[in-house]
Amino acid sequence: MNKVIEARANTDHTLDLKFDDGSFRRFDVKPYLEMGVFQELKDITYFSTVSVAYGTVHWPNEQDIAPETLYIEGELIN
Repeated sequence: MNKVIEARANTDHTLDLKFDDGSFRRFDVKPYLEMGVFQELKDITYFSTVSVAYGTVHWPNEQDIAPETLYIEGELIN
């Protein structure tokens, strides 16, 4: 399993992620914004508080996304 080691939130509700294999991927969070606990991420100020914990992304109110999802669904970027 690839783990997230760096994360940066973008103003378009995407995340730029660096994984422990050295790859960089962009993950689009927009499809999740209407789902339950993820609705809070619509607030871009809150969205930008993303951090890395336990190999994945995490927000203060305990929202997270599985690292496998981030890796598989993330678009490879340079």
